[in-house]
Amino acid sequence: MDTPNKRNSQDRALTTTSYAVLSVLSLRPHSTYDITRQMRLSMHYMWPRAESNVYAEPRRLVNAGLATAREEWSGRRRRTVYAITDAGRAALSAWLAAPSSPTRYEAEALVKVLFAENGTRDDLLASINALRSDAAEAMAHFLEVADHYAEGEGEYPWRFGLSGLAARLILEQHASTIRWADWAESVVDGWETPLSADVAWGIETMRGPGKPLPRATHLRNRPTR
Repeated sequence: MDTPNKRNSQDRALTTTSYAVLSVLSLRPHSTYDITRQMRLSMHYMWPRAESNVYAEPRRLVNAGLATAREEWSGRRRRTVYAITDAGRAALSAWLAAPSSPTRYEAEALVKVLFAENGTRDDLLASINALRSDAAEAMAHFLEVADHYAEGEGEYPWRFGLSGLAARLILEQHASTIRWADWAESVVDGWETPLSADVAWGIETMRGPGKPLPRATHLRNRPTR
C-alpha cells in the first residue's frame, strides 16, 4: 500500500540530489537499491554526492509529497519501492526550467599541485599522476557504458542520446586532464624542486588555454627562487 503524503517542519529545501532521485523515479518506480545502481552508473562522475545521500533522499521525497513508497516482498525479502507523484513531476519540471548553480571543479590532487612547494618534487609528480589515473578511469567507465548500449543491453535506450550529450562534456574534460597531466609531468621532470618555474612562466602558462601547451625545456636547472 502506498504511504500517504506527509509534511512536517523538519522538511528541508530540495537539493540537486533530490531532483536527481526524482529524475530516476520519473523513468519508473525504483527500489532504493535500484536508485543507487542508477546513480552509480550515470551520476558518479558528475554529481558523486548523490550516492552518499541516496538511501535517505527517497524518504524525504515521500515526506514532501513528491514520491510514494510501497512495500513489496520477494520470498522472505522485503523491499521498499518508490514512485514519483504528480507533484514530484511538477517539481522536477520547475527545477529543469530554473537557473542552475555555477559549475564548480573539485579535485584534491589539484589542490596538492597548487601547494606543492610544501612537499617534494616526487609528491608533485604523484599528484599529477593521480589526476591522470582518475581521468582515465572515468573515460573507461563511460566507454564501457557506450559498449554496453552498442550491444543492445543498456536500460532506457530511448533516452541514451541525452546520456551521450552529457557524458561527452565529462569525457572532453577528462581527455583534457590526461593531455594536461602528460604535459605537466614532462614539465616537472625538468624541475629541481616544485618552485623551479618563475612568475613569467606562470603568466605565460595561465594565458595559454586554446593554444599549444608551452614547452618547458628552458626551465631545467632554474634556481629555486
